Amino acid sequence: MALWTSQDADRATGGRSTRAWQAEGVSIDTRTLQPGDLFVALKSVRDGHDFVAAALAAGAAAALVDHRPDGLAGDAPLLIVPDVLEALVALGRAARARTSARIAAITGSVGKTSTKEMLRAALAGQGRVHAAEASYNNHWGVPLTLARMPPDTDFAVFEIGMNHPGEIAPLARQVRPHVVMITLIAEAHLAAFEGLEGIAAEKATICEGLEPGGVAVLNGDLSTTPILTAAARKAQARIVTFGQGAQNHHRLRDIRVGQGATTARGRAWRTPFMLKVGSEGRHFAVNAIGVLAVATALGADRARSLCGLAAWAPPAGRGTREVVVLDPARDGETVDLIDDAFNANPTSMSAALDVLAHASPGRGRGGVAVAGRRIAILGDMLELGPTEIDLHRGMAADPAMPGIDAVHCVGPRMRALWEALPENHRGRHVERPEDIIPFLARMIRAGDVVLVKGSKGSRVSIVVDAIRKLGHRSPILEREA
Repeated sequence: MALWTSQDADRATGGRSTRAWQAEGVSIDTRTLQPGDLFVALKSVRDGHDFVAAALAAGAAAALVDHRPDGLAGDAPLLIVPDVLEALVALGRAARARTSARIAAITGSVGKTSTKEMLRAALAGQGRVHAAEASYNNHWGVPLTLARMPPDTDFAVFEIGMNHPGEIAPLARQVRPHVVMITLIAEAHLAAFEGLEGIAAEKATICEGLEPGGVAVLNGDLSTTPILTAAARKAQARIVTFGQGAQNHHRLRDIRVGQGATTARGRAWRTPFMLKVGSEGRHFAVNAIGVLAVATALGADRARSLCGLAAWAPPAGRGTREVVVLDPARDGETVDLIDDAFNANPTSMSAALDVLAHASPGRGRGGVAVAGRRIAILGDMLELGPTEIDLHRGMAADPAMPGIDAVHCVGPRMRALWEALPENHRGRHVERPEDIIPFLARMIRAGDVVLVKGSKGSRVSIVVDAIRKLGHRSPILEREA
């Protein structure tokens, strides 16, 4: 069964197809386009119309355009519309209208993508699950995910993000979720908002998209929780709170962070259970119990959802842990690498430092050399507004810092943290990530656990790649097996 036919797409968008076609998928990028996809010629950094010929040559079923690009064959399959982005939104709305799927939408300052992937894992095996790729959570990512949703989907999971006020509610109205979840309100995007209250108020507008009788799953441990619950009540949603406090409907206690996993005892209303996630971090466990509440509200089986959560591991760049084998000929010549280089703000930085402080270093050279160390390589946290320097400097007082042996700082904002660190914890400071790469071989030794964390724009992901090139990379579970 085709995802879209030319007749359906014409009807949804009000456009005109030059000839009949049918598509199995929807793509906005010729580099990842699959034969049979509808190519959407969005205008961003580059104009997608410049790539229509390449898309059709690569096997695209048709191209969604606002004009006929030069150099195409006369019979090229095109869907011509007045505005490509508006047409993509229209396709998304039509896809939402034709499905009977149970739908969840997730937002929050921290943990949206990992929580979305947790929910995908919790629902796996309980029906056909459709979820957003990567961090497709903005004005084009949400309608693209909708447009890709097969009609026979059983569960769908959407992520909704923002950079400025007024972005979340329109996207939530496109998705029309049955359940929404807000993970955490934290110091992120402060350049566009006045304090946590403003961020909370914007995040809470996700409730405006709820279907009648919908459920709002809210973090109940926040100073801004009353703002979230007020918005949910205004939307006439049923409220379910999660967290560690005794006041929450779904709550955790006795969280234990171990090698490669986090476990906790939980209670959902009056039902006790054991929860496990396949990654290290108290924050993962807290979001996981929220995910359990969402899955249950969607109609999924709680026990099967718990099994799915136990198999979950974070996406690349969001706390993934792996082993870099420095010398395969020598037992113990490895480094544990925690790749958290996709995003950063003070709350997520604190959570990552806590994971590092609780990590267990190894020993070098067959276990007879000195013990490994806990090392952090931290890049700038971006979009924090006028107090950004104070927020960077304040990380020196994080409770996890005494448990970390060396902190290396990358970027102009991180200089404030570097200067505030005690000398016995202070490593190097460099302005650019490229500048620290020549020192990595001397900074890191066998047995170390190394965290690399920073906002995507800080580009510390190139430091992750450089550490991998110090040796031979392998998943951490391979070593434990």
